[in-house]
Amino acid sequence: MENHIQFLSAAKVLALLDQRRLPEREEYVFCRTTADVVQALQNMTVRGAPAIGVSAAFGCVLAAWEAGALRNWRPRLKILLREILEARPTAVNLAWAVDRMRRLWKPEDSLERLLEIWIREAEAIREEDLAANRRMGAYGAALIADGETVMTHCNAGRLATAGFGTALGVVYAAMESGKNIRVIANETRPVLQGARLTAYELNMAGVPVTIACDSACALLMRRGMVHKVLAGADRIAANGDTVNKIGTYGLALLARAHKIPFYIAAPLSTIDRNLPDGESIPLEERSSQEVTHLAGVRIAPEGVPVLNYAFDLTPAELITGIITEQGILRAPYGQSIAGAFAAEPSK
Repeated sequence: MENHIQFLSAAKVLALLDQRRLPEREEYVFCRTTADVVQALQNMTVRGAPAIGVSAAFGCVLAAWEAGALRNWRPRLKILLREILEARPTAVNLAWAVDRMRRLWKPEDSLERLLEIWIREAEAIREEDLAANRRMGAYGAALIADGETVMTHCNAGRLATAGFGTALGVVYAAMESGKNIRVIANETRPVLQGARLTAYELNMAGVPVTIACDSACALLMRRGMVHKVLAGADRIAANGDTVNKIGTYGLALLARAHKIPFYIAAPLSTIDRNLPDGESIPLEERSSQEVTHLAGVRIAPEGVPVLNYAFDLTPAELITGIITEQGILRAPYGQSIAGAFAAEPSK
């Protein structure tokens, strides 16, 4: 499943596995323009913070090709990069990837030279994410005991990254080490990323997985059916406050009430050190139809307002540890996060 983000340089195409169609159909969306990339990001053809970052990096290459059709291509390219950067507000990996690409653009670069640099950098971002996920998985696997059941929320696996996974990468690494691990995948309303995507990829990988309704979490914890909770992240503030898929905050509260360790797994690129805490992280609100309709069929009465926040904020004090490629960070997170970045090679 590491081919869900394919950059076809000769054809000038970014091919993205359409996650909206899973698990029923495996279809690709072919992005040829900046508008195609922005649409794929906004309609969740591709989703998951690291995967968004990788796709955005390749989107910058498409933008350069598109702008290159003009004689005065530089001003147009700046506009197209801004369009990619503003496609979605919450996942910091989007802005991180675009900014990383933009920093390599020198005023004197020809279009050919810029394309050469950017293609190489986008590939590097993808490979770095895969390597980071592998290291993250190795660190996190040590936290999971043989025979334990892990609860997950949303999808933080291969589909949400360049190919291995953050939270699910921990599960894969634990399984590879010979541990017998089971997963409870919360359905993750309203778009059902857990039921559709997490269950899909775990089942394909041969990992024992059971789907549970979001509203069943408290009962399952009370009955001793959950030993650890693992979640991904879309943005982490400098103090460890974490924004992830809506419902993560409630899950963290339940884990605390039932004395169950609650871990976040995310690469350092998901940490926004410019934010001292998570209160200023924008929480995307999505279309009401995600709530009022199921598979295109209306399930709620017309005319009733809908609250459809896509993300929520989990305070750092509810997080047992943050699993990164530099190791497991512990409270006080301000210090441990700073230390992790100090140990990270600059890019």
